[in-house]
Amino acid sequence: MTLIIGCGHPDCGDDAAGLLVARRLRELGLPAVEASGEATGLMSCWEGETDVILVDATLSGAPAGTIQVWEAEQAPLVRERFRCSTHGLGVVEAIELSRALGRLPPRLRIYGIEGRRFEPGAGPSPEVVQAVEQVARRIREEIPCMKQD
Repeated sequence: MTLIIGCGHPDCGDDAAGLLVARRLRELGLPAVEASGEATGLMSCWEGETDVILVDATLSGAPAGTIQVWEAEQAPLVRERFRCSTHGLGVVEAIELSRALGRLPPRLRIYGIEGRRFEPGAGPSPEVVQAVEQVARRIREEIPCMKQD
């Protein structure tokens, strides 16, 4: 079974992107968990899992709402793409520490949704809201055999 993790902060604008995808997937009948994106919590969450999808906001300079996908087991992630994290040790550190310790799940896909506003109290931008729906649908299509509730 695929573990789906949506990361982010609910009250910091586009940083909520991963959480919104997890919530949308649950509406579509798929199990998905929400996480803050803190490194040790993520590592605990995916420990022992063989197939993981992680969704988080990115800030790489691409237009807001741009969707990117990476296969973590194939190459190290570029930290600068995830510089919107509110944690000193976030998604990239969790993945790279897991890789160094030999604890990276055999398959770990990261869906990044490019944000543009991350201010406390801000709501997600319209571009990110649209991308949340697209990512949720893509994940749903990617794992059609997953049991629905």
